[in-house]
Amino acid sequence: MMIEAAALSKAGGRKGNQDSFGSERNDNGGCWVVADGLGGHAGGETASRMAVEYVLAHFRKAAEISGEFIADCFRQVQAAIQQKGVEELGLSGMRTTLIVLACDHENAVWGHVGDSRLYWFRQGKILQQTHDHSVPQMLVDAGKISPQEIRGHEDQNRLTRAVGQDGELRPTIVPTLFPIEEGDAVLLCSDGVWTYVLEQEMEADLLVANSADEWLNLMEKRVLARAEGPYDNYTAVAVWFQGAMKK
Repeated sequence: MMIEAAALSKAGGRKGNQDSFGSERNDNGGCWVVADGLGGHAGGETASRMAVEYVLAHFRKAAEISGEFIADCFRQVQAAIQQKGVEELGLSGMRTTLIVLACDHENAVWGHVGDSRLYWFRQGKILQQTHDHSVPQMLVDAGKISPQEIRGHEDQNRLTRAVGQDGELRPTIVPTLFPIEEGDAVLLCSDGVWTYVLEQEMEADLLVANSADEWLNLMEKRVLARAEGPYDNYTAVAVWFQGAMKK
């Protein structure tokens, strides 16, 4: 399987960048991670960085990808961040969103906590999309607002789940392995991206992009054209699956 990937992460209108991302590739597949830290500059940056590091370390030791692999990633990150917060008073209460994608030569699996999103595109259209763990998403589920009204909602930043929280974490994980088809594309991004780039614009930019990197650059232009003031950090990872899906 041929995999092309690209990434970008910028501070935006903030002084520091609390987003983190990372990837790991081997002969059997790959793993990609995006995390958006919460809890003050030091805490948020530490939490998101730890999340990425622990997930990738776990991937390096994994025998195969599965829903249980994703669940283990979240358990390990949750425990590590909570422990770090106990050990260092200045990091108490730090949290992070987390989206994890892993694949082998034929299938993918992913899971998330918070409002960092994964979009799966097939034939240029969104086929799968994660649902935020947030107050506005609850309003969407209850039929009170439309999905597009999440953007700019007064409670957009109020999350219902975040890694590092007290109690049970309950990540959302795809129930079965997801078959990959040639030409599929995936976008993992923090809310600093999807707040300013609409889903139909993601599809339009994918249609004209000649590479994963160009796709991200086109979407970044939209962010920069619309964001004002001390706007949020923005991070995105693009993964393109090309060629025959064979070992």
